[in-house]
Amino acid sequence: MEGEVKGGIGLHARRIIAYIVLVFITVLCLFWFYILFVNATRNHGQIQMGFSPIPGTNLLKNWHSLMTSTQPVWNGLFNSVFIAACSAALTVYFSTMTAYAIHVYRFKGRAFIFTFILAVMMIPTQVTALGFYRQMLDWDLLDSYIPLIVPSIAAPAVFFYMKQYMESSLPLEIIEASRIDGAGEFYTFNRIVIPIMKPAIAVQAIFTFVTSWNNYFLPALLLTKAKMKTLPIMIAEMRTSDFLNFNMGQVYMMMAFAILPVIVVYLILSKHIVQGVALGSVKG
Repeated sequence: MEGEVKGGIGLHARRIIAYIVLVFITVLCLFWFYILFVNATRNHGQIQMGFSPIPGTNLLKNWHSLMTSTQPVWNGLFNSVFIAACSAALTVYFSTMTAYAIHVYRFKGRAFIFTFILAVMMIPTQVTALGFYRQMLDWDLLDSYIPLIVPSIAAPAVFFYMKQYMESSLPLEIIEASRIDGAGEFYTFNRIVIPIMKPAIAVQAIFTFVTSWNNYFLPALLLTKAKMKTLPIMIAEMRTSDFLNFNMGQVYMMMAFAILPVIVVYLILSKHIVQGVALGSVKG
């Protein structure tokens, strides 16, 4: 009896410690977002004076300054949303299809293909950037969305996550039953596999969307026309503007403006995150 009481107290103490740690990590993560939005309400001089947790009174002035700046902000928003949304949709769909082929079909070279795809993850984007730029120049695809969207289909990390998720949540018996009923492969994939994979697709859609949204290196390399530039490029250009026109309040407002669509996408798909991460990591 005494041991059970001590065990109960110990479990209660561990739970309290876990909650404290989780609250601390949450506050630490959200603190920087709070500072970002606070600085978006302050002017350049106030920001230069240092940190302040109290919001300023220049929110509307910073917004007006941003909207009347030389940067085509709304074009940048559209460009970022279009590129990120298309990249996320194509990446998760074709990565899921590739994982489905490796998971369901048994063919010669299957293990080698799986290993090769994972090996591609070891190659940094910067290593192939010069050759990629030269190829896009030869194909006359500079200042185009195509080289920023189509290559993202090849996503080894997303493929690996989908493959691990299928190992834990997609029994082969379901596929066999669908084939016995006369369903074609594309029908089985689109109508049976995709709904089962919805939590994993939602998780990877969020990650892919954010990765594409924050991508600065390739867009800065390939896009030169002002109307084609994405928000990260515009933020970088505002931060490196000349001293006389530099306005930190405007820059923070731009950052706050750029992060809002990501928050919206996260809120829409967030209900699937815990389920998707939990099931996808069972076999990880």
